[in-house]
Amino acid sequence: MERKSFPAENSPRADLFVSEKTGLTRSQVKRLAEEGRLFADGVPIKASRPLKEGERVELEIPDPVPIEAQPEVIRVLIVYEDGDFAVVEKPQGMVVHAGAGNGSGTLVNALLFRLGNLSGVGGAVRPGIVHRIDKDTSGLLVVAKNDFAHLALSAQIAEKTCRREYLALLEGVVKEDGGRIATDFGRDPKDRLRMAVLPAGTGKAAVTEFAVEERFRANTLVRFRLQTGRTHQIRVHAKYMGHPVVGDKTYGYKKQRFDLSGQLLHACELELTHPRTGERMRFFSPPPPYFEKILAILRRES
Repeated sequence: MERKSFPAENSPRADLFVSEKTGLTRSQVKRLAEEGRLFADGVPIKASRPLKEGERVELEIPDPVPIEAQPEVIRVLIVYEDGDFAVVEKPQGMVVHAGAGNGSGTLVNALLFRLGNLSGVGGAVRPGIVHRIDKDTSGLLVVAKNDFAHLALSAQIAEKTCRREYLALLEGVVKEDGGRIATDFGRDPKDRLRMAVLPAGTGKAAVTEFAVEERFRANTLVRFRLQTGRTHQIRVHAKYMGHPVVGDKTYGYKKQRFDLSGQLLHACELELTHPRTGERMRFFSPPPPYFEKILAILRRES
């Protein structure tokens, strides 16, 4: 078991402070607190407890435990692998980890078979998972093989030093060559299963940068760069631009021109610092064949 200890600063919530210090998500800190692993001056505390300067905060990170998710023989492309982490390419249609209605056939099941050991920070259901992409989004993900790498990579995402870029085909022709979208973000008050741009001061900050790659007669190929990692962020921000992602049945047009299994959104580039060596590393992934097929059709029409 790893035990992290640091002096507290004034903070309205312990999970917020510890998340910033460790790179763990607030939900991960909350889960550890619920297990009695978060302390202030040696006393277990709740994640919501305020902290005062001068207190000593400690967090216990348990050793990897027997994983509930089981290894399954599922094909998955490993782009890079060493003793600390792997970069994998998730296909469209594959769920990252088990959830309601998805107990098997996930990326985690495939990785347990291919990689064996995964970090325990994400818990028994999400071993090794540093960040996620939607079921119907394809592309690159980094997966941690031990807790040291997991915490270091999570911190890079929290500190915005891990660069993640996506290619998306959007409806309509985007006039601007590029720009920055910064909004408040959260659950759609009218539909809790969806995310939405919220009025200023009522949600979490979400920032997405974009640059036009190619314009077609009625569509635009755009590269997005995440500055924050909110659920469905690119898809919601694309809708906010007035140009939803092609194939997006949740945030896009009800009537779709192409018969697709999901949105044309692909995690194409990932840049990070190796957690042990400090080497800056970049990984690339071209759009999958079904994505390229649509682009070829649009190029012929244009």
